[in-house]
Amino acid sequence: MWSGSRITRGFTPSALVGDLIRQTRERIAAETEMLTRLRRIDAADPAGWEDVLQVVALLQALGSKSPDARQRAALSSVDEVPVPVEALVEAALSETEPNVAGALRWALARSGEGGPALLAEGLGSPVAAVRERAVRSLAEMPGDEAVAQLRDALVHPDAVVRGHAALALGTRGVADAVPTLIDMIVEGRNDTDAADALSVLATDNAQADRITTGLIDRLAHDTTRAPARGRLTQALAGIPGARVSRALVELSHDGDRAVALTAAYLLQLRDAR
Repeated sequence: MWSGSRITRGFTPSALVGDLIRQTRERIAAETEMLTRLRRIDAADPAGWEDVLQVVALLQALGSKSPDARQRAALSSVDEVPVPVEALVEAALSETEPNVAGALRWALARSGEGGPALLAEGLGSPVAAVRERAVRSLAEMPGDEAVAQLRDALVHPDAVVRGHAALALGTRGVADAVPTLIDMIVEGRNDTDAADALSVLATDNAQADRITTGLIDRLAHDTTRAPARGRLTQALAGIPGARVSRALVELSHDGDRAVALTAAYLLQLRDAR
C-alpha cells in the first residue's frame, strides 16, 4: 500500500496509473518479442544446441544496425539451419538498403512454403514503401501460390503494386497482366518495361492479337493524349503480325507528327527484318 509519506504535492492518481500502464506495455512488448523469437527458433526445428545458437545468431544479425551484417545473415539463411520464413518476411518488409533487400528477396525465393501468403499480408500495409517491398518480393517468389497472389494484386488500389505485379506476371506469360501493362504505357509508369513484358506475352499468337487490339483501341481513344499515343505506337514494335503492320501504315499518316515518324521508322525496321 501507498503510505502518506509517499504522496507528494505534485502527485496525482492518473499520473501513477499512466506510468504503470507504460511500464506494463514495455514489459509485454519485450516478452512478446522474446516469444516471437523463441517460436522462430522452434520453427527452424534445430537438431541440437549448435543449431539453436546458429539460428539465434542469424536472427540477431537480421536485426543488426549494420547493413553488411544483415546482408550476410540473409545470404546465410538458406544453409543447413535456415531462418524461419516469418523472420525473412519481416526483415524484407522493413529493409531500406537496396543490396540487403535484394539478398532478402533471394533468400525468400528459396525459403519454401509460406512466404507468398505472408508477403501478401504486407500488401495491406498503410505504408506505401512496405507495400512496394512486399510486391517486389512476391515478384521473385516461384510457384503457383506466388502467381495467385500476384493476380490478386492486379486490382490493388495502389498503382505501384499493380505495376510490379503486372510486370512479374507478364514475364511469366500470364495473360491477365495485359490490361494493366497497357495502362502503364498510357500513364508512363515503367512504360518501357511494360512494353517488354507485352512483347514476351506476344510470342503466343492468340495473345499477340489481344495485345494488338488493346494498343490500337487505346490509340484511337479520344482522351489518349499525344505523349501516351507515342508510347503506345512504340509498344507496337515488339508485337508480331500483319495486323500491327497495317496499323503502323495508318499511323505513319497520323496527324501527330511524332506518332507518324515513329510509325514510319518502325515500318522500316519491320521491312528490313
